[in-house]
Amino acid sequence: MLYLIGIPNCNKIKDTRSWLEEKGITYEFVHVKKEPLSKDEISDLAHKVGVDVLVNTRGTTYRKLEIKDKNLSDEELLELVHEHQSMLKRPILVLEESVLVGFDEEAFEQFAKQHEILD
Repeated sequence: MLYLIGIPNCNKIKDTRSWLEEKGITYEFVHVKKEPLSKDEISDLAHKVGVDVLVNTRGTTYRKLEIKDKNLSDEELLELVHEHQSMLKRPILVLEESVLVGFDEEAFEQFAKQHEILD
């Protein structure tokens, strides 16, 4: 099963949902404000793609927390992500052990073909 992780009012999530639906790709949406990811799930994602890819440093939540110049360790940053899951870069697509972060139709196409979920 393909999982789309994010928050529904995010424009990138809306665009991703539209793309998936246009292509006829079945997915399960994980609304992180209603179903927060566990610390282990966040750590696993960070291990697969890197903390720098996973964390949205341009987002409102990151800026509000004023952590830009605090030199946090990856562990400390991931702890904050667990507490404030809107800091996750969106969208996050997860299929088995593969993870794709960010909206990029060409990357989606390759990801879907690689996993044989798109003809």
